[in-house]
This record gives sequence, structure tokens and C-alpha cells, in this order.
Amino acid sequence: MLLDKFPRVPLAHLPTPLEHLPRLSAELGGPQIYVKRDDCTGLATGGNKTRKLEFSMAAALEEGADTIVTVGAVQSNHVRQAAAAACKLGLKCEVLLEHRVSDPSEYYTGSGNVLLDRIFGANLREYPGGTDFDAAMAEVADEVRAAGGTPYIIPGGASNRVGALGYVNCAIEMLGQFEQQGLDVGHIVTATGSAGTQGGLIVGLKAMESSIPLLGIGVNVPQDEQEQKVYDLACETAEFIGKPGCVAREDVVANCNYVGAGYGVPTESMNEAVLMLARTEGLLFDPVYSGKALAGMIDLVRKGELGDGNIVFLHTGGAAALFAYADQLKLQAV
Repeated sequence: MLLDKFPRVPLAHLPTPLEHLPRLSAELGGPQIYVKRDDCTGLATGGNKTRKLEFSMAAALEEGADTIVTVGAVQSNHVRQAAAAACKLGLKCEVLLEHRVSDPSEYYTGSGNVLLDRIFGANLREYPGGTDFDAAMAEVADEVRAAGGTPYIIPGGASNRVGALGYVNCAIEMLGQFEQQGLDVGHIVTATGSAGTQGGLIVGLKAMESSIPLLGIGVNVPQDEQEQKVYDLACETAEFIGKPGCVAREDVVANCNYVGAGYGVPTESMNEAVLMLARTEGLLFDPVYSGKALAGMIDLVRKGELGDGNIVFLHTGGAAALFAYADQLKLQAV
């Protein structure tokens, strides 16, 4: 198999379900919508980073590491899952938290994912937005070495060629489910941020010679920057798995029109999308990643821009972050 040569530790509950969303589909009056439930990966309330960490943590163990050094925003889903994986594997976890949101509330700084990070015993270090985190993580790794430890650095979102293997694997898994269910898919839609999820997916799809279009809906940077970041990582990952050149630049598509005022800043459309999915399908989506991606998909469906074919939305998890936004969500009565 394509990924058999790479070390991997079992952390996720796989395969995750692929479910039809009949009430949402009827509400929008467009194509039939399905959800790939990567919120159900199991580790520390689940999420997409667990797939990546199966490969990243395995690489750390192969190198004899006893301490993980990683980075994320204050409400990072990646940090939560990395801290939990470290506990499961008997490793220490040093976390660099970036303050990206201005004037955060007490909910944001003390609840949601950051509360779970503390429960898992991660050592949290706080840094201002815009810090050079490659340099900062290298400094922390030096500290660990000076204290007699063996560090392993995992980048934000576990989004490098090792972590992206988790979403090469997810693409293969989804294609198998589509075939098993007899599902003809017109689009796959996902949130795109640190690039590992979209980058891994497009490599997996193209390595398996699938022509299903993949749309990433951005959560932080402009389109050109996001697409280039994803394409660069996809090319590196494709070469890593022995499939160089399988991804063309035009295969990488990101729509970054739904970011709003910035990363982690709620939008009206995100609020509508989160409530719509909760109240039509009983599903919880996070306000930072999948909530904004959902808002984008809903708008594009309403405009008819995704065609009539079946849509699969990849749910990347992160509902724990809802608690951090308790003072900002507009919970109008049904």
C-alpha cells in the first residue's frame, strides 16, 4: 500500500463515518450533502489533527524523543490533540501558544481547548502574535536538551510532509467509502488553514487518480497565499510518498472570502452555519475552522456555484472551542 513504509502509531478511531445530511440538504434546496466525520477520531474529543499525529508521533518515537515541542493559537485544536497524544504515549509536551486574537475574553483564554491542554498537563508558554515560531521552538528544544531530554518538534497543525500523510490516508479511506456506498461525489469541501489537511487530501486523491474536485475554504490568509502554501506542501508530500508531480497547481483551489475580520474572529455567516447544523442535524462545529468553512459551503450552495453533484464536507472537529466563544455566539431561540 501507498503508506505502508511510514511509521505510524494508532491514535484515531478509523475509518470515521460518512453520513448523509438530509435535513441540511432539504434546508438549502440544492445538492445532497454528506459529512465525513473526522470529529469522531476519538482522541481528546476528536478532530483532524489526530490523523496527522499518528505519523508525527511515530516519527518522534523513532527518533527516541521524550518531549514534544509544538505550537498553536490559544484555542488550537492541534495543541489539544498533541497534548493528549503525548500523554497516551508517555511523552512530555512543551507548547508555544500564540495570541492571535486581540482583546480576548476570559472564556477565550481559560476555557475550551486551553482548559483541556492544562488537564492533559502540557507546559504552556505564551507568545505574542507574529513571533518567529521556528526560532522559538528551536530555543525551547535547546532548553529540553540542556535539561537532559530529547525533543521532537512538530509544526503548527502537524502540517509538514509527515503529518500530511494522515490526510493522504484519509483521501484513500474516503474513496473506498464512496465506492462502498455507490456515491458519485461532485465536490469535497474542507476548511484550510495550516495546509496539511488540504495538502494531504489532494495528494491522496491524485495519487489514486481521482478527478473529484477538492475545495478548501480558508480561515486566515488571502487566496494566493493559501493556495501557494497548500501547493508547496502537496508537492513535498507527493515526492515523499514516491508520487512526484501527481499534483498540478490548478488542482489546489482555496476560497478565502469567508475569513471575515481575521483568524478566530466570529462572523455572522459562521454563527448562522453553526446553529443551522446544530438545529437541523444535531452536529456541533467549531467557530474558527469548520464553522467558517461551513458558512462558505452554504453560501456557495445557495448561489449554485457547487453544481448539482453530491457534496462531501470534511468535518475537522474542534467543537471544544465553542466554549471559548460562549460570549460571542448569538444563540437566538428557535
